[in-house]
Amino acid sequence: MKRFFLLFLCVFSLSVTTAQNMADFFIRMPDSFLPQLEDVRRKDLVDLYQSGKPAVLENTMGGSSTLQNLTTEYLFLQTTERSTMEIRFFPLINNTLIACVITTVYAPVADSRVEFYSTEWQSLPLSDLWTPVKAEWFIKEDTNRDDDDFQAVSSYLDMELIHYHLNPEELTLEVTFTTPDYLSSKERERVKPFLKDAPKKYTWRAGRFME
Repeated sequence: MKRFFLLFLCVFSLSVTTAQNMADFFIRMPDSFLPQLEDVRRKDLVDLYQSGKPAVLENTMGGSSTLQNLTTEYLFLQTTERSTMEIRFFPLINNTLIACVITTVYAPVADSRVEFYSTEWQSLPLSDLWTPVKAEWFIKEDTNRDDDDFQAVSSYLDMELIHYHLNPEELTLEVTFTTPDYLSSKERERVKPFLKDAPKKYTWRAGRFME
């Protein structure tokens, strides 16, 4: 409780003077966070999207970036052909917001990184806001780890690739284990019986993601 209170004080002091609007937040993103798309291009993307035109611009890597979804609380950006960025605001108390930022690289399988920031782009500690899922969670609970078949395929899962996805409409975070997608079709069929069918879902409650 004490840690949460200190986190709230930090976020509140950084947020009270900031307009809590996703378009403004995106434009004010430090250029170092998205070097292929500096603030001028980000503003142009927002202007195009809000005018109803295709929000596609050339980035500094020679490819294109597309703003696919933008609301007051949520943003989805196709950063490059092989990467995306999702941002969503989540409430603490007294109308204070923090931002969850998910960057995903498809190389070729989706693998994500999750970070949290104040509305002034100050980094916030992950441990106060959620407990990341481990690949172990996606193995069925009733799996006999000593079973010969499981032992034979367990080495296929030693690479931890996980895709995180925010819901634009709900305060949820969906987690998909993408390591199987990296395997050959034959290997994927062998590990499938040991894996859960549904993704893991977190729900934002009391200022953090809960299982």
